[in-house]
Amino acid sequence: MPSKPRSALDPCGRTRRCAQLDRYIQAYRQYLADRGNAAGYARSCEAAVTHLSLWMKGAKKTLADVEEGLVAEFVDHHLPGCHCPTSARHPSSVRAALGHLLVVLRTAGAIAPSPLDMTEVGQELRRYDQYMEQVRGLAPNTRDGALRLVGALLRQHFGDDAIRFEVITPERVRRFFAAQAKNYKAPTSLGAVVAALRGYFRWRATLGDRTHALVGALAYPANWQLASLPKSLEPAEVEQLEAALGQNGPSMLRADAMVRCMLDLGLRSGEVARLSMDDIDWDAGTITLRHTKGRREDVMPLPEATGQAIAAYLRDERPKTRHRMIFARHMTPREQPIGPDLVRKTVRQAYARAGLPYTRSHLLRHTMAGRLLAGGASLKEVADVLRHRSLNTTLIYAKLDSGSLVEVALPWPGIPAVATTGRAS
Repeated sequence: MPSKPRSALDPCGRTRRCAQLDRYIQAYRQYLADRGNAAGYARSCEAAVTHLSLWMKGAKKTLADVEEGLVAEFVDHHLPGCHCPTSARHPSSVRAALGHLLVVLRTAGAIAPSPLDMTEVGQELRRYDQYMEQVRGLAPNTRDGALRLVGALLRQHFGDDAIRFEVITPERVRRFFAAQAKNYKAPTSLGAVVAALRGYFRWRATLGDRTHALVGALAYPANWQLASLPKSLEPAEVEQLEAALGQNGPSMLRADAMVRCMLDLGLRSGEVARLSMDDIDWDAGTITLRHTKGRREDVMPLPEATGQAIAAYLRDERPKTRHRMIFARHMTPREQPIGPDLVRKTVRQAYARAGLPYTRSHLLRHTMAGRLLAGGASLKEVADVLRHRSLNTTLIYAKLDSGSLVEVALPWPGIPAVATTGRAS
């Protein structure tokens, strides 16, 4: 059968590849292997690089041309009409493979570093990020959220031009906030928007800009944190969840250990994801929590059930990796640490196996607080275990301590007192 004629716009019919790019294929293979990628995925990535190399040869592109713009041109303009004899045509897969290539080439110094946003707004955001990290000590996720909001505000007003704060009026700030509010539902989320913008305006005020009126233009939305009971699992539901642990199947030991970490220690999903083998002192029976939300280290006792679940996972199920994180990916790339999303997904699946109608992993943290109070712990002790910086954060759990609340409850006027703990209240 005669071969399909090559389009005049399709330079990949050539058999010779870009020789400059070929020199880094071995480094590219090693990069993928070091991150625990499966052989099949590595082959598909290399096919994408070969496809790019052939296209570059025909389009007369050199190694110096390789950067994000060239990748976008190849993926967005060449792939849709491509008739090249290759299977590497899926845009998202090819884009990911070439993203790895850019990392390899930049690590080797073969191409220029990632270009910085040199606009006024870009430079301003870098300065503010440095301030948030070095002066305020904010966590990366908090800084990223603030930069996203501040960047949107500044680009809306100035684009690539110089920043002039006299242009930003309180009314414009309120309109920007109203537009952002459409993307959020919970008052706590809107509060984060207010905090991000106010924090930026206060920083600019310390530099001499007249932004005090902009701070006053934003008010925190009403958020009655103590208006309702924190949702948690009932004792029978805890038993139901625990009874569903220990099942056979892929990743079940990892799931059991994650659930136990959240139910027994009250860890957040991000804290579970960042646990390292070096954090556990098996002889002392303790676990050290590092890089927490409060940006401090805490040493806690390791409950026996939790330790047994972690040990079973490490011994019988965890794949071999170069990194020291306790919980690893069971699919490639195994060398890439897991994130909080995998922990939350695992807990949702554990709920489903137990027949519980819940989805939020944070319920287990609330549940742990309620169990501590039911066992006689004080609010200060609960605050210490949950690692709250302020006792006010823990006060919401006071309503879960029904036994203590009954003791201090006053009888309704006109109704005789009811015996509670063996004597009249």
